[in-house]
Amino acid sequence: MGKAIIGRKVGMTQIFAEDGKVIPVTVIEAGPCPVVQVKTPETDGYTALKLGFLPAKEKMLNKPDLGQFKKAGVAPCKYLREVRVDSAEGYKVGDEVKADVFAAGDRVDASGVTKGHGYTGVIKRWNQHRLKETHGVGPVHREPGSMSANSSPSRVFKHKNLAGQYGVENVTIQNLEVVRVDLARNVILVKGAIPGVKGSVVTLKTSVKA
Repeated sequence: MGKAIIGRKVGMTQIFAEDGKVIPVTVIEAGPCPVVQVKTPETDGYTALKLGFLPAKEKMLNKPDLGQFKKAGVAPCKYLREVRVDSAEGYKVGDEVKADVFAAGDRVDASGVTKGHGYTGVIKRWNQHRLKETHGVGPVHREPGSMSANSSPSRVFKHKNLAGQYGVENVTIQNLEVVRVDLARNVILVKGAIPGVKGSVVTLKTSVKA
């Protein structure tokens, strides 16, 4: 059975292992997530689960999303995410996926949206070097340097590493370890860092490398 859940990043902290070592962990408020739709190869061409997260008022949803919840007989949720899994056996519409779907020692892939840094220069965005701060260099120490755009081709090629908007990208960190699960608090502790700001929505699913 494929395992997946939607959660909200609470923040980072640290816990102590039995041998006294400090383990940095990300705290995730995971579920409960109602199953809104089960997709199978026979009906949709692939296997996936459509999960809801956090209750919401009907007036806050658009008609297409609200229609999906009503068709499934599930209370409206603020977030609706589709997660691909290897197998959808054991799931049916209306079931609730809770934090105990994972256990300590499981390996998961965590997906989220990274922090936004705004319009950023090439040094911070692409880790480029600055120019020498010696006589004659001029006030261009943090500029990207030559574009090699002379009479031919007389333009800057696309996809060069230049300044621009940095962050706010979908990123997946693979093969993270679940350290602890607290079902009473709907909390999963995952070793290491997970993309996103505090309060952002993240998705956990069984790691493809596990």
